[in-house]
Amino acid sequence: MLKRYLLIILFLAPFTLFAQAKLDNLVSERTKMHAAWKTSESKKTGIFGNRTKKDMIETNEWMERIIQKDNQIMDELKMLSEIQKTEITYEKNDYKFISQKQEREIAMLKRTLAEKEGMVTEQKSEGRTYEWLTFIFFLSTLVLGLLQYKRVKG
Repeated sequence: MLKRYLLIILFLAPFTLFAQAKLDNLVSERTKMHAAWKTSESKKTGIFGNRTKKDMIETNEWMERIIQKDNQIMDELKMLSEIQKTEITYEKNDYKFISQKQEREIAMLKRTLAEKEGMVTEQKSEGRTYEWLTFIFFLSTLVLGLLQYKRVKG
C-alpha cells in the first residue's frame, strides 16, 4: 500500500510541478498581453490626437487575447484543483486502509489476550486443585499416622 502511495506521489509530483510552471508561464504571458493592451489603449493616431477605429479594433483584439489567456489560466487552475483532490482522496483512502488494518490487529490482539487470560485462570484453578489435593493428602497422612501411632502404642 505504501509503495502504491509513493508511486502515485512520484507520478503526480512532476506533473504538478509542470502544471505549476505552465500556470506561471500563462500568468506571465497574460501580464505581457495586459501591458500591450495598455499601450494600444493609449494609442491615439487620429486627427487632433483622437482614437481611430483601427486603434479601437486593436485594443479589442488585445482584450480578446487576454480573455482567452484568462480562460487558459482558469482551465489550468481547475486541473491543479483536480490533481489536489485526487491526491487528497488517495491519502484519505490510505489512512482509512491503515486504520482498518490497525483495528483488525487490535481485535486480534484482544482475542489473543482474552485467550491468554483464560489460560491463566485455568492454570490458577488447576494449581488450586493441586494445592487442595496436596493439603488433603497431608492431613489424611497425618491422621492415618496418628491412628497408627495410637494403635501401636495402645
